[in-house]
Amino acid sequence: MPTTIDPTSLGFLLAENRNQPMHVAGLQLFEKPADAGPHFARELYESALDTEEVAPLFRKHPVRSLGTLGQWAWTDDTEFDIEHHVRHSALPEPGRVRELLELVSRLHGQMLARERPLWEAHIIEGLSDGRVAMYTKLHHALVDGISAMKLMQSVLSPDPDRRNMGLPFDARANRNKKVREVAERSMTEVPMDALRTAFGITADAAGLPAALIRTLTKGVRNEASALSFYAPKSMFNVNITGSRRFAADDWPLERIRAVSKASRTTLNDVVLAMCGGAVRNYLTELNQLPDASLVSMVPVGLKSRGSESESGGGGNAVGAVMVKLATDVADPADRLAAINASMKAGKEALESMTPNQIIAMSALGMAPSLAIPMLRLNGIVRPPFNLIISNVPGPRTTQYLNGARLTGTYPVSVPMQGMALNITCNSYADDMCFGLTGCRRTVPHLQRLLVHLDNELAALEKATGVA
Repeated sequence: MPTTIDPTSLGFLLAENRNQPMHVAGLQLFEKPADAGPHFARELYESALDTEEVAPLFRKHPVRSLGTLGQWAWTDDTEFDIEHHVRHSALPEPGRVRELLELVSRLHGQMLARERPLWEAHIIEGLSDGRVAMYTKLHHALVDGISAMKLMQSVLSPDPDRRNMGLPFDARANRNKKVREVAERSMTEVPMDALRTAFGITADAAGLPAALIRTLTKGVRNEASALSFYAPKSMFNVNITGSRRFAADDWPLERIRAVSKASRTTLNDVVLAMCGGAVRNYLTELNQLPDASLVSMVPVGLKSRGSESESGGGGNAVGAVMVKLATDVADPADRLAAINASMKAGKEALESMTPNQIIAMSALGMAPSLAIPMLRLNGIVRPPFNLIISNVPGPRTTQYLNGARLTGTYPVSVPMQGMALNITCNSYADDMCFGLTGCRRTVPHLQRLLVHLDNELAALEKATGVA
């Protein structure tokens, strides 16, 4: 029986076109267990094909027909073909990480077929060091990017001796409460706690005008908030093609924490400073650096103001802060200090609001990024922000899949019209893993940003006296 697609998921479906595929993905690298034979990847693939029951999330696909009265709805795939969704690939020689990233770049530029469930899992062998990779992509209409990463990670285990483990689409894994909750949760939904009482909604609505005025005032003053009016035009804020380029690397968390401690900033501030400095040097190489600082949209978890009578209990909320990356500042230490101040001001602005107000203000800040490409104004008017940078906490301990040690996990995100570059990173065990996804034509030599990230971390260490 078809079920109605919720407005958020429908928005992701309707926003999709050939130049803007709307799926998120993850790349995981595994070191084979010591007792593995030469056909470990093939055995993992065949085991996936033998999955007895596929979880409901991975069986539904969108449909629109007379039976749904012309509306988009989810329906179960009665002709589900697991061999279409789970695929086995091998890299060409010499099997470097470069060849792996090229394959991921091509796969990520291909749209998912709507007549089938909107996901794929690729098991990839042929790396010269013997590792096995897994690239998994899911449509944004199924899960948001953060939930997708957590879903991939939640089926892993800290036990290296555990075997017979299912992949995320296996119903056995989804019977695990933690995995099921991750699969079903969407961080784009309004928190149900905020809808608990009519009084809570009324209180939020009454406070929205004042919250809007405060947010607009900060935006006009060029201060950090959920709105930005001062992002310069940049080479990232143009129409994009459907071809993708993906670059990934990781750095020890110990190095990033040392800079954070020495500068009395947060770990996320240091990550943003690495990105700000890397983007500055990248654009300088291309003679494309704007005079004004680039602005990044940064999703943040917040402790919002609230009580039982206000937004149904308050608590945690997810908001978007527009952060100036100080790309107009040459000194790494000064750039870090400026980013710290911008992040602090933005978070303080949102933390004074209730969860519903945070969602409303963040949605208002994001609205121009959707309206500008729809009106075909990319490159003509100022963008609301120049790029998206996300930092997601990941597993703190080493994880395994059927005895294979996870050595790295890298998010592969969604560039959008007018937003050609997306930087997403997640922590894993002792590392911070960066995934850079860009339009292949609009963002040339994307891998150069990895060199600049490495140089910028070294520059921050020197500037803060760590090195």
